[in-house]
This record gives sequence, C-alpha cells and structure tokens, in this order.
Amino acid sequence: MTTRPMPSVTLKQLRYVVTAADTGNITEAAARLYLSQPSLTAAIHEIEREYGITIFARSGRGIETTPEGEEFLGYARQVLEQANLIEERYKGSATGKQRFCVSAQHYSFAVEAFVELLREYGGDRYEFRMRETQTYELINDVAHLRSEIGILYLNRFNETVLRKTLRDNGLTFTPLFTAKPHVFVGKDSPLAQKKVLTPEDLAPYPRLSYEQGNHNSFYFSEEILSTADCDRELVVCDRATLFNLLIGLNGYTICSGVISEELNGPNIVARPLLIDDYMEIGYILPDAIHPSALTQHYIEILTRLTGAGPR
Repeated sequence: MTTRPMPSVTLKQLRYVVTAADTGNITEAAARLYLSQPSLTAAIHEIEREYGITIFARSGRGIETTPEGEEFLGYARQVLEQANLIEERYKGSATGKQRFCVSAQHYSFAVEAFVELLREYGGDRYEFRMRETQTYELINDVAHLRSEIGILYLNRFNETVLRKTLRDNGLTFTPLFTAKPHVFVGKDSPLAQKKVLTPEDLAPYPRLSYEQGNHNSFYFSEEILSTADCDRELVVCDRATLFNLLIGLNGYTICSGVISEELNGPNIVARPLLIDDYMEIGYILPDAIHPSALTQHYIEILTRLTGAGPR
C-alpha cells in the first residue's frame, strides 16, 4: 500500500495567498510581492492542488474568495501571525504587519477595548479591523476566521436559537457580564428627566434598532423586546446615525447601558428600564483554534473595562 505524503505549504506561499486576497487582484498582488503574475498564479494553483480546494474564483473584475477559501485564509492568517510573533520574540523584529479583526454588535465598550489594544500592541505597522455588524454576519465572520473574536448578547428570548447557531458553526460563547436592561436617550430628551423608565414611558417616542439584513429574525435582533409592538420604528445601520436620531427626534433604543463618554460624547445618557429581563454579553471564539496573543490581550481589556459595568 502506498502512503500519500501529507500536503505541505511554506510561509511564503501563505503570504502569497493572503496578499492576493487582500488586494482582490492578481496583478496588484504580484506587484506588491515583486513576482511575475504567472509565478503568483502558479503558486496559488499549487496550494489549491495540494489541498484539493479552490481558494479564489476568477472573473473579469479580478478574484473573489470562495467559502472554502475564506476558511483556508483564516487559518493562513493565524499561522502567519504566530510566525510573526516568533520572529519578533527571538529576532527582535516583526516580519510584517500586526493584524487583528473584531466583529461585534454595536457596543461602545468593544470599541474602547479595541482602541486600547491598538495603542498598546499595534506597533509601527498594523492592520486592525473593527466590524460593528449584523448579528448573523458577526457569527459568520468568526466561524470562517475572518475575525478572531465576536461580541454579542444572549437572553431568555434568543438563547436557544443563538446557542444552536453557535454550536452548528463550531463556536463557543463565554460571558463577560450580565447587564440589566437600559435605555439610551439624548440628554435633553423628556425621557432623560426620569431616573427609571417603564415600557409605558417609552410608548409615545420613536424606537430605534439596528438593521439585520437578510437575517432579520427577531432572534438576531440587537435589542431586547424586539417583538413588542411599537407605532414608530426607526431602523439604522450604524451607531452615529442612531445617536443622531436619538438626539434629534427624542428617540430611544434598549441596550446594556454601558457607554463610553470619551468615545461617544456627553449627549447620550442611559436610564434603567423597569422590566424582568437581562442581557448576558460575552464573546465567541472558534472551538478548534487557540486564541492568538492579540485576542487574549483583547479579552483581558474587555474583562477589565466591563468589570464595573451595570449588573
């Protein structure tokens, strides 16, 4: 019986593939790598043959990463990051940029931790990405290793569905803290004049929520009480728009209550919401991959920043 040798790939080949993915264009990637276009194409084809996968789909507009290519690139970036850390530790210099990506629901503490991580560990060359995105997309990002870590919440309503989605994608949820429901409002809103709010207090005002795209199931909503009836609904895609509408229209959104005045300014305030519910906010990681050093540092910062958050 003949034994087929295990596929092997070099760090140089992994860098070729990652550069091609980052540029989305073989010609541009080859120029960055100081290679001829045929040489880069041949190197990518060699990896695809070795592993029996298709990393890129070619088109007249360039290249697009296939789903199995996204998975391969996630592992490739992890390997390159570890190799970079070895170079930095034992040779005193990194071989390339520090790379790190977070996908999260819209939490200011996640951004605050990201900023602190970048200040401490970004170095002279880095490519850090902070993706505040839809719930399904952030799960998909971490499952396909486009992001090292994801941040979302569970509660009684969504827990069964989201935990099954996480299991199906090979992901583990670890709690950071449990928050009591709060409401974000503009500091000059009539709602801000009350120390505690009830659902009845909110009824006359516009309710703001984040768009969830094609996966607009209530279970993927970022806001609790998403199934409660509301006469005036405003759906947005980003935090800046949501905050502007909170202020301009005396709107509200239901949230964890954790906010950074340094990053978001003094014009948004949080008020407790008098309902029997909770938000267990935590992070998700792939089961099969040990967290990188940057991921572990990010978790440490998150843990410290949220230690004093609302309970």
